[in-house]
Amino acid sequence: MWTMLGSRRHCCDGISRRETLKVGALSALGGLGLVDLLRAQELAPGVPPKAKSVIVLYLLGGAPTQDMYDLKPQAAEEVRGEFRPISTSAPGVEICELLPRTAQWMHRAALVRTVNHTGGCHNTLPSYTGYGAVLPDIVSTRDSYPPSMGSICEYLNDDPHTPAYFYLPCYLGWGQAIRRPGPYAGFLGKRFDPLFTECEPYVDNPPDTPYHAQVLRGRPVLPNSKLLDGMTIDRLDGRRDLLAQIDDARREIEPQLAIAQFDRQQRQAWDILLSSRVRDAFDLDQEPTALRERYGNSLFGASTLVARRLVEAGVRFVNVTWDCYWERLKLQYECWDTHERNAGVLRDYNLPQLDLTYSALIEDLDARGLLDETLVVVMSDFGRTARHNAKGGRDHWTHCYSVLLAGAGIRGGTIHGASDAQAAFPKTDPVSPGDVCATIYRLLGIDPAMRVRDAQGRPVEIAHGGRPIESVLA
Repeated sequence: MWTMLGSRRHCCDGISRRETLKVGALSALGGLGLVDLLRAQELAPGVPPKAKSVIVLYLLGGAPTQDMYDLKPQAAEEVRGEFRPISTSAPGVEICELLPRTAQWMHRAALVRTVNHTGGCHNTLPSYTGYGAVLPDIVSTRDSYPPSMGSICEYLNDDPHTPAYFYLPCYLGWGQAIRRPGPYAGFLGKRFDPLFTECEPYVDNPPDTPYHAQVLRGRPVLPNSKLLDGMTIDRLDGRRDLLAQIDDARREIEPQLAIAQFDRQQRQAWDILLSSRVRDAFDLDQEPTALRERYGNSLFGASTLVARRLVEAGVRFVNVTWDCYWERLKLQYECWDTHERNAGVLRDYNLPQLDLTYSALIEDLDARGLLDETLVVVMSDFGRTARHNAKGGRDHWTHCYSVLLAGAGIRGGTIHGASDAQAAFPKTDPVSPGDVCATIYRLLGIDPAMRVRDAQGRPVEIAHGGRPIESVLA
């Protein structure tokens, strides 16, 4: 029995993804040509989902995971650094002493210690899509790139009133006045791009200083999501009806594809404006002060708390990025790009803040009964060199780094792969970003071998050949 799932929205032939076409054999369709076979492969059913939602905590810049999750206390001092490993709630699993709250939840988490790619440094496309090619530049994106995991969730979204993909607290690279590739829908079309929030970060005692960051304050906000003074829901609905009439007239004179893309964005804007469920997720004043403080009085903490509220509101894929803001605001120069003073940056700010926010999220999800249905992923664009440089920093390194997964569908207390004595290269069981993406797809119930068509009509696997990491799956 095949289950062919087309677009969850109506196709040009009037068949929707909800209206699945089940056939007992190829002959039932009177014989299928190559195009039909490819379509059937593209539309293969997934497995039952274990995760209803995903929250990705993205550490931009290349987090030094050998100082976080894969310490080497027996290595030379210039390799091991100054931090010591501590025991965790998972027998035999040790992580950094600066992550004591995280350590209490390792029985619900899995570590993948051998992620690597050849896509180049600060290339965020591999981690969001599984596509590992070197790009002509890493400061702009193109519509020809493959779609991100979140955009695939939006593509499959069958709820026209709830967006499936949010990206917090701003588009990737906004703080650096660039637009990094990765989180977008690429060749699927802009209508499946994430809904980006906006932010106005600040520090208590400006100016900020490179490699001596202060706590970055702020909250993510939805752009244009509030009713203007004097505007009521009834008046707004009246305006929407008028706009609908204008749109009907416009459809007769403009290309269909452009209209379809505009329609989706316009519909989502209306729905968010009118839906208290999603809109109210951004009102953190509804949360107790103690809980807001537990997440951390920071932009990263506030964004993560909004992510939890969006998951409660039914959003399927939420990304929270720890971004850099130096070029635009002269704030947070290094983010996780620790070319200088690596240990000081981690000790004074990055690891305590990450430990606070991550553990708060896990605790909060668990207390609400959401951890069993929410996958939490902590990942970065690459790793850092085994040896410190002359300035006490670690430089770029894509050949071995760690990813942390927790919650829905994860076999708690497990470790996949082992790095060598310096955490420089995989010693066993290497993993690609495509494998990480495939694991996330599997947990969402999406077949990672599912194909979507690029602009030339060629079928492309959504995980680009990646396969789920079976050892970390429950």
